[in-house]
Amino acid sequence: MSAFKDLGIEDGLCQKLAALGITEPTAVQAKAIPEILAGKNVIFQSATGSGKTFAFLLPLLQKIEAEPNPTKAVKIIVVSPTFELASQLKQAAASVTDLKCALFIGGAPLKRQIDSLKERPAIVVGTPSRLLELCRLKKLKIESAAALVLDEADRLASKEIAQETADLAALFGTATQIIACSATITKKTQKFLEDVRPSQAQNAGAGGFEKILLPLEDVLREKIEHWAFYAERRDKIDLLRSILRALEPKKALVFASRADQVENIFQKLKFKKIDCAALTAKIKNQERQSMLARFKSGKCPVLITSDLSSRGLDIPDIGYIIQCDLPDDEDFFVHRSGRTARAGKSGVNIVIGDEWELRKLAALEKKLKIVVHPKVLFKGKVCEPAQTAASNGRGETARNND
Repeated sequence: MSAFKDLGIEDGLCQKLAALGITEPTAVQAKAIPEILAGKNVIFQSATGSGKTFAFLLPLLQKIEAEPNPTKAVKIIVVSPTFELASQLKQAAASVTDLKCALFIGGAPLKRQIDSLKERPAIVVGTPSRLLELCRLKKLKIESAAALVLDEADRLASKEIAQETADLAALFGTATQIIACSATITKKTQKFLEDVRPSQAQNAGAGGFEKILLPLEDVLREKIEHWAFYAERRDKIDLLRSILRALEPKKALVFASRADQVENIFQKLKFKKIDCAALTAKIKNQERQSMLARFKSGKCPVLITSDLSSRGLDIPDIGYIIQCDLPDDEDFFVHRSGRTARAGKSGVNIVIGDEWELRKLAALEKKLKIVVHPKVLFKGKVCEPAQTAASNGRGETARNND
């Protein structure tokens, strides 16, 4: 793999990357950085944990840092679907540049955010609704914006926030470079991007956006081990508790599709004296930040959440993902799984499913070309069903309990 310098990244940024322990570009960085440096409008897809954030940040920062007065106006606007991802992006930018970066998300006092714009940040990161509100109030000036980044573009194109994303993107002129990225860029997402910025796509040439679509399944197949436990719906939380007792994970991220189920799991685990925290959309931002900080540091080993946090969160060293249900959207399965095995490490993705869900998982296994290993609990340990049958000496399979 070539060095960042070979891709056109200058020494100053290379040194800051080296201080972070980053010396070689990932595959997506090697492909995307030269295209973005060249000023092209780019859509790129790459697996979770593959370095997408620096793939767009490095070339954009380099270009604005070279300008005579980079702090005179907002130059880079990064749109994120969630508060957590937006906060994470701000931290990533701060780690490699001294340019001022401001965060704008819903739930925070609007007046305070308006005041922060008076400090003339060069980089703005936020959720589409709040950024759109600031633009309509004429507080966020975007006339001089060099680039608009749509991070986790498929989520931004989802029906819940697609209109806000489209309305925001429509405010930018054709001189603004457009970059969109995600772990999954579907044809539907590509069409959405080209529809909301038709003049931009036309301006890029007959081919529209430059597309860099790296394979999705590499990390899923090569770095993540997939396990499946059977449980009836009413027994899932008890099984989850037993799995956590057996594994004693340093960091485990537990997913449930519904917010009320997140709270239910949290309460029952706490009752059983398992140290855990629950992350939902109802939690205030300050509390949410504190909770994530505890989980990242390892002080709280188990974090329970809905799919709110399955998008783009980069929390190091998550050893286990535990899915207490199988999401209807296979992209959510990919994003959930991708919270482990980041930055070249390995991890385990566990699905606790009933008969219908495990049948659906078998179809997904075939489609994604992954291998799912059936597991059971036997005498407080995670085992293969065949092992428990041999231990029984009677050809019986152990039940999922401890």
